[in-house]
Amino acid sequence: MATPDPELPTGGRIQWYRENLGMSRPVLAGRVGKSVSWVKSVENGRLRTPKLSVLLRIAQVLELADLAELTGAGEAVPVRVFAGERHSALTAVQSALTDYQVTPAGRPPRIAHLALRLDQAWRVRHASPDHRTQLGALLPDLIRDAQHAARTAPAQDRRTARRTLAGVYQLADFYVAYQPAQELVWLVADRALTEGREADDPYVVAGGAWAMVQALRDADRWDEAVTLATDAARQLEPHLDTAPDDWRGMVGALEAELAYVHARRGRPGRAWAHLERADTIARQLGPGYRHVQSSFSVPVMAAHATTVGVELRRAGEALRAADSVDADQIASVPRRSRHLIEVARAHHQRDERAAVWALLYKAERVAPETIRYNGFARDMLIDLSAHPPAGFRNDVLDLCHRVGIAA
Repeated sequence: MATPDPELPTGGRIQWYRENLGMSRPVLAGRVGKSVSWVKSVENGRLRTPKLSVLLRIAQVLELADLAELTGAGEAVPVRVFAGERHSALTAVQSALTDYQVTPAGRPPRIAHLALRLDQAWRVRHASPDHRTQLGALLPDLIRDAQHAARTAPAQDRRTARRTLAGVYQLADFYVAYQPAQELVWLVADRALTEGREADDPYVVAGGAWAMVQALRDADRWDEAVTLATDAARQLEPHLDTAPDDWRGMVGALEAELAYVHARRGRPGRAWAHLERADTIARQLGPGYRHVQSSFSVPVMAAHATTVGVELRRAGEALRAADSVDADQIASVPRRSRHLIEVARAHHQRDERAAVWALLYKAERVAPETIRYNGFARDMLIDLSAHPPAGFRNDVLDLCHRVGIAA
C-alpha cells in the first residue's frame, strides 16, 4: 500500500491522502466546514497545523483510522479514541435523512399526529440518560414521515407541515452532534433553516439558526456565526411583545450562543456582554421557564457562564458560576451531564485531577451517552489515564472502559 513521504509535514500529508482518494479541495473543505482557501493554505504550509478537533474531522473525511497518518508521529493514535464510535442507529438515521424519494409511497401521516410524536420525542430526549439510543429508535420513522408529510401536504397545510419537519431536523441535530459524521450536523441544521424559511416563520428559522451557529462556531467560522445569530434574534424582536414566551426564550438562547462564540474566539468583553443580556431574558421569563430545544432557563444560565469562563480560560470565574447553581436544577438530563463535564474542564485547567475524575464519574452516572460522545470528556479521560490522581488509577481505568476508551 502506497504511503506518503515520511518527511512530509502535516499539510503535505493532508494533500497526499486527499489526492490519493481522488478528492478535490472543495469537497474536503465542505466536509470539514472550512473554505477552499483555508485547505489550500494548510496543505501548502502557509497556515499552522490545525488543532486536534479539526485534524480529527479531516482524518475522518479522508477515511484514516490513525491520526498519526496525518501528523507523521511514530506512535499510533487511533482516531476513534478521540472521536468516539458511531452510535448503532446512526446508519438508520442517516438513511432516513438521505431518502430522496421524489414521489413518496403510501398514505401521508396526519400532521397533527406527527406534532404529537415530535413533542413526545423531545420529552424522551431530555428525560433519558441513554438519550441517543432512545432517539435512534424514534428518529428514522419520524424523519421519513415528516418528510413525506411536507412533500405531499395540500397548500393550506404546507406551512404547518414544514414547521413540523423543521422541528424534526432540530431534534435530529442533538442525535448527530458529536458523532463521527460531521456532514450530518451541517445537513440537519441547513434543512431546519430552509424549512423555517419556506414556512415563512421567523421563530422556526431562529431554531435552525441556533443549531447552525453551533456548527459554524465549532468550525471556527466566527463572523458567520455572529452574523447568523444576530440576524435571527433581530427577526424575532419586533414580535416579542405579543408572541409566546418561547420567542423570547429563543432570543435568550441565541444571546447565549453569541457569548459562547466570542468566548471561544477569546473576546471576553463581548462574551460577558451577550451572556448578561441572555441572563436578563432568563430572569424575565422566570424560574419556571425552560425552552425545549435549547434548554434555555435560569439554571442553564449558570451552566452557560461556566462554559464561557472555561473557554476564556478563566477557571476561577467558571467555578464560581458553577457554584451558583445545583446541577440537579437543570431539568434536561443530558444537559445536566454536559454541565458537569464543563465544570470538570474548569478543574482540569487548574490541574485538579481528583476533582476532574469525580465530576466525570458523576457525569457518566447522570447520562452515560453524553460523556461517551463528548470530545472534551474523552480528552480529559485520556489525560487522566496517563496521569491518574493518587489512589484513583483503577477508578480512572474503569471509567475509561465504561466510556469506551481503551486506556
